[in-house]
Amino acid sequence: MEIIAIILGGVLINNFVFMQYLGLCPFVGVSRQLETALGMSGAVIFVMTMASAVTSVLEIYVLAPLGLGYLRTIAYILVIASFVQLVELFMKKAAPGLYKALGIYLPLITTNCAVLGVTMLNVRHSYGVLMSTLNGLAGALGWSLAIIIFAGIRERWRLMDIPKTLEGFPLALVSTGLMSLAFLGFQNLFKAVFR
Repeated sequence: MEIIAIILGGVLINNFVFMQYLGLCPFVGVSRQLETALGMSGAVIFVMTMASAVTSVLEIYVLAPLGLGYLRTIAYILVIASFVQLVELFMKKAAPGLYKALGIYLPLITTNCAVLGVTMLNVRHSYGVLMSTLNGLAGALGWSLAIIIFAGIRERWRLMDIPKTLEGFPLALVSTGLMSLAFLGFQNLFKAVFR
């Protein structure tokens, strides 16, 4: 039951973008086209899942036993940056077009607060390695769902006559707010199901 709660929580109920407002910079910056949103989603899924697993091992077997909790943030950012470098090297070689399209947003996964946030949540909830990895995967899938839906919406904007005052960022904020309200409905839906 806890596994289902973690998956539903990460993807729908506690979605990093719509409920916790984390990871919004790449969410808005890379969601102009569906292809770049899909590429960024793959990168975030890999980084967030692997970082959750490795930081959990680091926390359980190194930081906590040695009383080095004060180094947690620095250690976690180093782990995340290492995985981002792996993704960058892979994309540069395997998908150079996507690598160029993502531009500055790809290395900024290192400072994506959703990625660091999930690792900190794993510590707060005292998850083991398996649950931390699952929580990281669920959070990444939720972030990916949000950016893919939003990219589809933004592609439709090209076909619409949008007032000048709403073009660009203002319409993105309004749309994100409306999507947040829609995702808020999942909280009550699952409360009723799990009673």
